[in-house]
Amino acid sequence: MIEKLYEMTAINDIVHNPASLVMLFIGLVLMYLGIAKKFEPLLLVPIAFGILLANFPGGGMAVVQANEQNNIMHLSILEIAKEYGIMNMLYYMLIKTGLLPPLIFMGVGAMTDFGPMLRNLKLAFFGAAAQIGIFTVLIGATFMGFTMKQAAALGIIGGADGPTAIYTSIKLAPELLGPIAIAAYSYMALVPVIIPFVVKFTMTKSELMINMKEQEKNSGKTEIKNMKLAKILFPIVLLIVVSILVPTSVPLVGCLLFGNLVKEIGSSTNRLYTAASETILNSATIFLGLTVGATMSAASFLNLQTIMIVIGGFIAFVISVAGGIVAAKIYNLFGKSKINPLIGATGLSAVPMASRVANEIALKHDPQNHILQYAMSSNISGVIGSAVAAGVLISFLG
Repeated sequence: MIEKLYEMTAINDIVHNPASLVMLFIGLVLMYLGIAKKFEPLLLVPIAFGILLANFPGGGMAVVQANEQNNIMHLSILEIAKEYGIMNMLYYMLIKTGLLPPLIFMGVGAMTDFGPMLRNLKLAFFGAAAQIGIFTVLIGATFMGFTMKQAAALGIIGGADGPTAIYTSIKLAPELLGPIAIAAYSYMALVPVIIPFVVKFTMTKSELMINMKEQEKNSGKTEIKNMKLAKILFPIVLLIVVSILVPTSVPLVGCLLFGNLVKEIGSSTNRLYTAASETILNSATIFLGLTVGATMSAASFLNLQTIMIVIGGFIAFVISVAGGIVAAKIYNLFGKSKINPLIGATGLSAVPMASRVANEIALKHDPQNHILQYAMSSNISGVIGSAVAAGVLISFLG
C-alpha cells in the first residue's frame, strides 16, 4: 500500500527529472514578479501558473508540440483532449489557430483613444521608425543559427507588443512560443527601466528640454473641427488601406480597429464595447497566459536557444527605442520646429506605459514640459506599426 501511495505522487518523477524543479522555480519567480512587483500581472501571473501546471510530473498539462513522432495535428479536438489532456485541447483550439491574439487586440482597440495621434499625425511616423529593431535583429539572428522564420519571430519582440509577438510565433515558429512570450512581456514590463537606459546614452540635456507646446506655437497647428467624426472614420479608412497593402496583417489590425470603432460610435454600440474591453479581453488573456505557460516544459525551455532569444529580444527592444530617438534627431536637422526625441522613444506598442515614462523623464528636466499627449501619438502608431510589420513578415515567410 505504501508503495502504491508513493507511486501515486509525483515525488519519484521529480527525483528522476530534476530539470522540472528548475522550471517550477522559474514559474514561482515569474509569479513573484507579477504579484509583488506588478510586472504585467494580467499576463505574467497566468503564464507563470501555466508553467507550474506543465512542470508538475504526472499532471498531463504540458503542451505537446506537433512533430514527426506524433499525429496530433491530424486529431480532432475531442481526440486531442482524450489522448493529450485539456491543456493541449485549449492550445490547439485557441492558440494554434491564432484566435486569441486578435481577440486581445480587439480589447486593446476598445481601450485605445486615437485622438492624440489624429491631432499630431506627423508624430505618428516615429512609431514606424521604432520598428527598426525588429528587422535589425531578424538579420542578426540568422547569423546566429536561427532560421528565417525563427529570426522573424524573435525580432518582433522589438515591437514591444505581446499579442503580436505571440501571433507571429504561432504562424512562423510555434516551437519558440514559450520563450518569445516570456521575453516579450518581460521587456514590456521593464519599459520604465529600458527607455531611461537608452535615453541616457542617446540624448543630450538640451534635447530633453525641447518644449513641444512652444514648438507647436511656432509652427502652428491644424485643428480637427469634428473630432468625433474623424475618430469614427479613421478605423474604417485605415482598415481599407491596410487590407489592400498588407492583407496578412488584417487579423490583428482589423480586430484592433473594430474594437476602437465600437468604442467611438458611442451609446448605440456600448454593449459591444463593454464585451470587447472586458468580457472577451479578460477571457482571452486568461487562456492565452495559461496555454503559453504550458508550452514551457523543461525539455523545450532549458536550452541555449532560449538564452539567445532572451538576449536577442533585449537587443531588439533597445534598438527600437534608439531607432525612434535617432529618427527624431534626423527630423530636427531639417524641420523648422523641433521635436523632443523622447517622442521617438515611445514608438513602441507598450501603450500607455512608454508615453508615461517619456513624460516623467521630460518633467524631471523641465517641470513645465508636459509631452504626454505628443508621446501618445507615436506610441499609438507603434501598435499599428508592429502589427503591420508582423503582417509583412508573415506574408514573406509564412
